[in-house]
Amino acid sequence: MDAGAYGIHLGQDDLKTADLDAIAKAGICLGVSTRTADELAFAMSLKPSYLAIGHIFPTPTKEMPTPPQGVDTLRHHLGTVNGQYPTVAIGGIDLARAKDVWQTGVSAVAVVRAVTQATDLPETLRAFETILSEEVRHGCAQ
Repeated sequence: MDAGAYGIHLGQDDLKTADLDAIAKAGICLGVSTRTADELAFAMSLKPSYLAIGHIFPTPTKEMPTPPQGVDTLRHHLGTVNGQYPTVAIGGIDLARAKDVWQTGVSAVAVVRAVTQATDLPETLRAFETILSEEVRHGCAQ
């Protein structure tokens, strides 16, 4: 807040010590990570700017305390959110999995290794753009 940040993203552990009232009073956008139905319900009670839902697939990026959720659970969580907040799927998403994730109706897809470990970054970015724009253009995202 002292730096005048536009937004803050907090994980579940961060929520325990964050001054949520101060963040809200400062008008700072708040993104919240969720891993379970209970965490999702709590995050929604905070009226966040967006919800991150994950990890969807196994990921070596960081050690996770819960098992991967998979696409079916992601779809279930999106039903709970019911369009009230933008959603971001995260965790183990690569080109081979992006289309299935995108077709759940998630607002955005976050990737790390799919980009940082790409052998041809421009081609990888074009491939993601194709997947994401085709599905939206044809109305397949539900």
